Amino acid sequence: MTELKGLIFDVDGTLADNEQCGHRVAFNRAFVDAGVDWHWDEETYDRLLRVFGGKERMRHYLEEFVDGFEPPEGRDEFIRRVHASKTEHYGRLLETGEIPLRTGVARLIREAHQSGLKLAIASTTTLENAITLLAVNLGAECPGWFDVFACGDVVQKKKPAPDIYEYALERLGLSAQECLVIEDTESGLESARSAGLRTLITVNPTTRDEDFAGAEIVLDQLGEPNQPFSVLAGDAGGASWVDIEFLRKIHARN
Repeated sequence: MTELKGLIFDVDGTLADNEQCGHRVAFNRAFVDAGVDWHWDEETYDRLLRVFGGKERMRHYLEEFVDGFEPPEGRDEFIRRVHASKTEHYGRLLETGEIPLRTGVARLIREAHQSGLKLAIASTTTLENAITLLAVNLGAECPGWFDVFACGDVVQKKKPAPDIYEYALERLGLSAQECLVIEDTESGLESARSAGLRTLITVNPTTRDEDFAGAEIVLDQLGEPNQPFSVLAGDAGGASWVDIEFLRKIHARN
């Protein structure tokens, strides 16, 4: 039996419910800074979340939702500038503690670190955002617990392509059979499975109705001893929160 040696986390929607209350808010503030009258409401942003990557999301919006807009500096530079502004706004939301971690995340990361598992992030979020989210919620030393940050534009093809997970595995120095992924989206699941990785899904309100066929188990959250998770698909074997023992059992099933 292959031993579980590494745990790979997605960030947005997995570690924190930060899409609607974080990224969307930051984008809208950046649009004000840029002098454009765009506003992404929750319904619009849910549709845009099907596109991975903030700059890619903006480009899709320009192509599919906006007619006749051509910024003087060109689309590429406009997207880069607005996205940089959005990143600053999002960073301020993170730094002020307005984007807390989801239930069970802090506990599980601490347990994984203490157990000696290698830890990695695999996400389209920026490196700065991932580090700030962890440091604000778990302490300045927490980012140092992670062996790999596969973030942002380190690979050209975003999820659902497998590239970001293949990049993380290469730098972890582990095989796909030695790792487990925690994700929250259908595209993230497809990305991880295409890289040969087993995946645990914790849904959020935006992704709850997506197709998670092929996941090892689908939960509403990681849970705590006094706040059990609900199983949406799969067999938890009587467990009610995700800890390292639970992950090892999930990993050993196949």
